[in-house]
Amino acid sequence: MQGTKAAIKEAGREMPHILVVDDEKSIGELLEITFRKEGHRVEVVHSVEAAKRKLESQIFDIIISDVRMPGESGVDLLKFAKEIAPGSFFLLMTALPALDTAIAALNSGADRYVVKGDSLIDQLRLAVREVSENLKWKKEARYLRREIRRLTGLDNIIGQSPKMRAIFDMIQTVAPQSSRVLITGESGTGKELVARAIHENSARATAPFITINCGAFPETLLESELFGYMKGAFTGANENRQGLFQAAHEGTLFMDEIGNMSLTMQVKLYRVLQEGKVRPIGSTEESDVDVRIIAATNKDFEKEIAEGRFREDLCYRLSVIPIQVPALRERREDIPLLARHFLETFRRTMEKPIEAVSPEAMTRLESYDWPGNVRELENTMERAVALESGREISLRVLPDRIARYSGAASTAAGATAAEFPAEGVDFEKEIAEAERRYLQAALEKAGGVRTRASELLKISYRSFRHYAKKHSL
Repeated sequence: MQGTKAAIKEAGREMPHILVVDDEKSIGELLEITFRKEGHRVEVVHSVEAAKRKLESQIFDIIISDVRMPGESGVDLLKFAKEIAPGSFFLLMTALPALDTAIAALNSGADRYVVKGDSLIDQLRLAVREVSENLKWKKEARYLRREIRRLTGLDNIIGQSPKMRAIFDMIQTVAPQSSRVLITGESGTGKELVARAIHENSARATAPFITINCGAFPETLLESELFGYMKGAFTGANENRQGLFQAAHEGTLFMDEIGNMSLTMQVKLYRVLQEGKVRPIGSTEESDVDVRIIAATNKDFEKEIAEGRFREDLCYRLSVIPIQVPALRERREDIPLLARHFLETFRRTMEKPIEAVSPEAMTRLESYDWPGNVRELENTMERAVALESGREISLRVLPDRIARYSGAASTAAGATAAEFPAEGVDFEKEIAEAERRYLQAALEKAGGVRTRASELLKISYRSFRHYAKKHSL
């Protein structure tokens, strides 16, 4: 208990990350020195455009911005920040104590408004201290929520997209039951993490969670692994050995890649599921087993059944509750979250001072189709952290297949009648792909700055956000 209290306090002790935006370099330098002395992490930029790039690649607790600057104003930045970083505390400062400017700033969503002058540093210090205290309590609360998620197995599943929220809801719904679960999804999507979370949230959480990859064993070896064997049952059986069904008694047995199981083994597994008993190889006696089965596959079971490779009756036994884990390309909005999670994990392990993923690199990560899913992204980020020598993950440390990726090219656009396919085209799909390519190209040209990308496409920022959301960019 004492350790938990200490950990909670430690979680709240981390100082806020501050972004200072002011075209006057002397003001920026003064604020950087002031707040760094107090232990804050501080970054200073001198234009709204530079601030937007920072906000698209990093998370800041506090944003301190001048109102009047060349080009876009601090109020423009405020509006942008409220959309992209709604959790940040935004403080505007100006040299002109005009009431109408103050009212406009506060109406636009500024959390605080201060006038530059002799007391500027004192005013900002006071405001930052108040925010820091507030953030301390929020971080402690977040730590407690994270601990709850960690203890329930949900902390390892990263995602905030609607599809992943549906997975979290399903885990919480099915976990208290003892029904069998069949998890489907492509390789690398995190099926085992879902299975483990179900176990950790169930009444069986204190009992064993045992995993086996059914595709990794030949038939005879898989049988002895699952059911065990008696001494002398076959050559090399020098002692009695308990099978995984018995080892997982009162717990959960996770059977991964069950679609690779032979038909002969499927018959034997079906019998165990039907009767709740196992008989080790070489034994004449059966033992009762109380095991929850969670199976997983990356195969299409309907096709496997139709082509005679999987038993229909076993499929029904296994898929009492089906869960489909989405491919990473189907939840692109989770890619920045996952990338930052892996960046944080590997930079700590490797002790590298890397703080963020550059906007250009993040754009490519979000655009790539990830055939290997989350596992491929994790490997990519580990490689990038190992190779990066700067403070941001750059394009040069990404594999060529990702750094040069531009999406599927649509050849239908501009096609002549002679070139038009005889079987026709999927018009809506072709249009959608063309939209996506233009969005990606504009983002790349704009260095990842979305407001600039919308200008290049000659559409409003609101429209750009609509299309970007539509295409998960």
